[in-house]
Amino acid sequence: MHTKLPSHAEYVIVGGGIIGLSVAYHLTRLGHRDVLLLERDQLTCGTTWHAAGLVTQLRASENMAKLAQYTAGLFQELEELTGQSTGFRQCGSITVAATPERLEELKRGASMGRSFGLEVEIIDAAEAKRRVPMLDVADVLGAAWIASDGKTNPVDTARAFATGARQGGAKILERTPVTRILVEKGRVTGVETVDGSVRAEKVVICAGMWTRTLAADLNWTVPLHAAEHFYVVTESMPGLAPDTPTLRDLDACMYAKEDVGKLLVGFFEPKGKPWGMEGIPRDFSFESLPDDLDHIEPHLVNAMRRLPALANVGLQLNFNGPESFTPDNRFLLGPAPNIAGLYVASGFNSCGIESSGGAGKVMAEWMSSGMPASDYWEMDVRRAMPFQRNRRYLHDRTGEAVGLLYALHWPHKSPSTARNVRVSPLHQRLAAAGATFGEAAGWERAQWFGPADAPACGHATFGRDDWFNASRAEHEATRSGVTLFDQTSFAHLLVQGRDALSFVQRLSTNDVDVPIGRIVYTPWLNERGGMESDVTIARTAEHEFLVVTAAVQRVRDFAWLRMHAKGAGHVFVTDVSSGYACLSVMGPRSRELLTRVSPADFSDATFPFATAQEIEIGYGMALAFRMTFVGELGWELHIPVEQALGVYDALVAAGRDLGVRDAGYVALNTLRLEAGYRDWGADVSDEDSPLEAGLGFTIAWKKSDDFIGRPVLESQRGQTPRRRLVQFAAPDTTPLMFGTEPVWRNGSLVGYLRSAGYGHTLGCGVGMGYLHCEDGVSADWLAKGAFEIEIAGERHPAIVSVRAFYDVNRTRVKGECRKLDDIIAPELLRAKP
Repeated sequence: MHTKLPSHAEYVIVGGGIIGLSVAYHLTRLGHRDVLLLERDQLTCGTTWHAAGLVTQLRASENMAKLAQYTAGLFQELEELTGQSTGFRQCGSITVAATPERLEELKRGASMGRSFGLEVEIIDAAEAKRRVPMLDVADVLGAAWIASDGKTNPVDTARAFATGARQGGAKILERTPVTRILVEKGRVTGVETVDGSVRAEKVVICAGMWTRTLAADLNWTVPLHAAEHFYVVTESMPGLAPDTPTLRDLDACMYAKEDVGKLLVGFFEPKGKPWGMEGIPRDFSFESLPDDLDHIEPHLVNAMRRLPALANVGLQLNFNGPESFTPDNRFLLGPAPNIAGLYVASGFNSCGIESSGGAGKVMAEWMSSGMPASDYWEMDVRRAMPFQRNRRYLHDRTGEAVGLLYALHWPHKSPSTARNVRVSPLHQRLAAAGATFGEAAGWERAQWFGPADAPACGHATFGRDDWFNASRAEHEATRSGVTLFDQTSFAHLLVQGRDALSFVQRLSTNDVDVPIGRIVYTPWLNERGGMESDVTIARTAEHEFLVVTAAVQRVRDFAWLRMHAKGAGHVFVTDVSSGYACLSVMGPRSRELLTRVSPADFSDATFPFATAQEIEIGYGMALAFRMTFVGELGWELHIPVEQALGVYDALVAAGRDLGVRDAGYVALNTLRLEAGYRDWGADVSDEDSPLEAGLGFTIAWKKSDDFIGRPVLESQRGQTPRRRLVQFAAPDTTPLMFGTEPVWRNGSLVGYLRSAGYGHTLGCGVGMGYLHCEDGVSADWLAKGAFEIEIAGERHPAIVSVRAFYDVNRTRVKGECRKLDDIIAPELLRAKP
């Protein structure tokens, strides 16, 4: 075995399941020949061998859908490309709905699919019965039909990837377990195996259930946990055609597919069974777990109701095997934040087969070029927080994550398990005030506030229910009075040193060479001109800058700073997030409230917009930013954590006669949508340039310091962009918009909404999204278009603008309390209630 192990490889892939084999295949397709894949036992022996092999393409975002669509397309030709049969069959899929809520979700999903180029047809019960005669459709209200979906043989498909990789020059070694990833001075240098070490330039961990432990040894958080997954296989069923569509009944927690004349029926039960809490044995190969008929019996009964023929056929196999799940049901792809050259592709939440082609292509491109080909932020491993490798946390969340795959995906819904990991010092005060909390990066954040004596609503629905009315009151209070937003989840990153200025100038498109006490909003770009992040930077001393960024971007932005700080001279970067709470005081009466609790002068002359001052407040101190994300006069108070409670209590006590109230993140979102403020990760991403995003004002073309991505922006400068982020309003729309809704122009699909909500001030739905036109998204092209937004299969007239519909001149932010009717776009005034 030692003679087979090379001393060096350009790329080393750890793990020989379908994901690792796909990465190897796609690296060779890019022309890389020095590729080594190391499998601890035999190929496919972990999870791949017992996967169900469903191939479906509808996903929650464009780029996740593209992964699945590419995979389905690749499976159609993989046998021809490699000479290895795969068993792929394009038989279509049907997902039935037996409740109005599920049917609406399917309709919204069908519209979303059209946004991403996937044809999803909503059919009635009779058509579903025609396509799958064994279905009982007595209670079925409708179904989604995707003709291009199918099924494949996981082992044969993995072998096809292996064959193609070998044909391309890759070397695949079985029974060569990797015991350790080797790292020197912040860079991966290779891997250690039972048969010796291999030096490598880049390494990707595709080790499935074993990935978490390999990464944790390097102090790297890759949060996944195994759970038991159950399915049964019937005896042969005469007349069961090979082209029978795969079936899902999400409310019954079951799926079914034809399997060589038999029926395979699997389950994603609401309360799953985590497995392997103490680690996965290294020699666990081609093994199943003990069956548990009592656990699956209720779901098997539901399956028999939907497919009555199941009651008349015996079960040949009752199978239970482990699969990996992540805390948010999203994949884990991308680079280690602090180890150059190390990557991961794991945590596929029972979607590994149907995403294997796309995931392999993404990772091969990412490793080869050093950056992803598109925006994969929701799958990016850098979204993981350090605490998420806590095994108890993962165990408890995984029990819920299994069922969340098939649960109704309500807007603003958060998991219910493993909560209260990260709480603001104001948490108990907000809970007593009636907060319904959601989770973001482990933080408990108030979504909206109901009556203090009423139970919290667990999630929003698709309709105008209690959550809608509560957030509307908060929205309106922010526009007319004063509200308090707890934004303690903000990340705070401190940059210090003699070379700190030149360092942040190099990263920022805007000019941060400003006087002490000034604040600058700026994007950070990658080499292709895409926005790696957008941040607020306060110059707090001559050689010191405080970077404030969103909670979910904490690890990513900190890693970005640390990576570029190497070789940047006398620069130190420190994560000081845990030292700060943040309380935002927003609204036209915010100045009046603050003067009651602080001796500071909050006038425009002394405390202008985009400045920061340390102030006395209550009995404490705070670094006050005059900034806003809601389009109103306001201040962010960045407070030492131990003083936050006292400051909050002082503000509440002083503002009772002003009507001060708490407000949550749903209102924050609808307020910022009206005002046209961009949200990184939704409206802007690492594949969007500031010019495409309408953020040209953040580019300091004349500053003497160069910045990353400038050459790309220079090539776009003065051009009419072929894609452009614009504002949308739907004044005649009854159903609510939440994002991903398709946008039509003169009957042609031209884009989709990146984010959306209800603009209570405007009196209609509002959103943002990119429009595409090969000749350029010009003012003339917009003016000559009749636009519509598709919601749950129905199109509604829309108004489009490159400017915000609310207070485009930012008069309210400047403290000018002009009447609302004077600052709303004229075309929307008629939409006001």
